[in-house]
Amino acid sequence: MGKLYEGGVALVEVERSGFVEGGHRGSVIVLDASGTPVSTAGDVTGPIFARSSNKPMQAIGMLRAGLRLADQADLALVCASHYGEDFHIARVRALLRSGGLTEAALRCPPDLPLDDDAKVAVGGVKQRVYMNCSGKHSGMLLTCVAAGWNTEDYFQTDHPLQQRLSATVEELAGESAAATGVDGCGAPVLATSLTGLATAFQRIAEGVPGSLERTVADAMRAYPELVSGTNREDAQLMRAVPGLLCKVGAEGVWAAAIPGVGAVALKVDDGAARARGPVMMSALRRLGVTPDVPTLAEPALLGGGRRVGALHALW
Repeated sequence: MGKLYEGGVALVEVERSGFVEGGHRGSVIVLDASGTPVSTAGDVTGPIFARSSNKPMQAIGMLRAGLRLADQADLALVCASHYGEDFHIARVRALLRSGGLTEAALRCPPDLPLDDDAKVAVGGVKQRVYMNCSGKHSGMLLTCVAAGWNTEDYFQTDHPLQQRLSATVEELAGESAAATGVDGCGAPVLATSLTGLATAFQRIAEGVPGSLERTVADAMRAYPELVSGTNREDAQLMRAVPGLLCKVGAEGVWAAAIPGVGAVALKVDDGAARARGPVMMSALRRLGVTPDVPTLAEPALLGGGRRVGALHALW
């Protein structure tokens, strides 16, 4: 792409007791149903690491390489940044068993669940299966089993699995990766632009029946709680808007698409997850979509245990 990400513009203000105490900068692109940009802010052509927003594309790559799963719920979990609730962990363990694998095969780092109650329930003991990307890593392992590839180094950039997944991400984004890094889970992560990310989500959401793109999109839309967690961002938005496909990524990334309507991709420069909701909701309004999810549109700021302010979209 020939340039670095140049950063964004003021997208969100943080208001407490009527006083603006801060804000968040970032970039966002909105594509219409034809894939034409209808609204942008900040840098939408410089490369960013889309982090876990790349997972739907990686799942398509796994299916292309031979991954076969028992049902849609398993595929949704492969696309997930799960919160480590009981139903997530039970399904990850079942996935591994289906391929004759144990949790020892996972190469994501030991971690605690993201869900607060689940974190307490495990008593502070970190395990690889609790890590929010363990569903993706299980899918990668099962793909290697199906393809006859080595499972010991499946997470390395030069492994045939990762070569296939990288090619799929680039194909769907319509651009070559500007960089390859190591994601928080230890697997490779590619840098593409927000334009490429929005394009990829639109292609997946618009997948024709029977295509692998449609297979992944349908699984995520059918099981949004598996993709994220109970009442988490992706689950809330996919439940609120029929047909919408979305996936958050670390460091303030979020992408979404609605068949026949358009697509959105955004990046909050300081990585603040709390700022994603107001920007996404504002972007969807530009496509004529108004989800009734106030906790995303204006996340509350608390004082003394009560709401005393909120985050507000400026764009």
